[in-house]
Amino acid sequence: MSSIQLYRTRGFTLVELLVVLAILGLLAGLVGPQVMNFLGSSKTKTAKLQIDNLAATLDMYRLEVGRYPTQSEGLQALVERPPNVANWNGPYLRKGDVPKDPWGFDYNYRFPGEHGPFDIWSLGADNREGGEGENADILSWE
Repeated sequence: MSSIQLYRTRGFTLVELLVVLAILGLLAGLVGPQVMNFLGSSKTKTAKLQIDNLAATLDMYRLEVGRYPTQSEGLQALVERPPNVANWNGPYLRKGDVPKDPWGFDYNYRFPGEHGPFDIWSLGADNREGGEGENADILSWE
């Protein structure tokens, strides 16, 4: 025999590949729902933080203008000067645009509010009143 030895390479058997795929499938089945629950709750928390930020911005608007934006002016008054408004020093939002909720819908605004000086809310993932989990409404007064 020569000084060069021949090595036999060995691949994976079909059974070994099936076992690995089964383990990966089990992990995906167990971990996947937990990740989706985490994503849903993080969107709800993001909406609540955005509503709190909008409420603080509305308070700053009121301090400078002397009143909250009317129902017809809406949240857009935070980024565009409404007609006949003195002392407007906006835009009051950094990005110069009213954010949408984490599901891509507009926030609802009511002035005067039924639960305070104003009400801001998101209807959740389904964009309909009520619901549970990710479809639940996120309200400024709760």
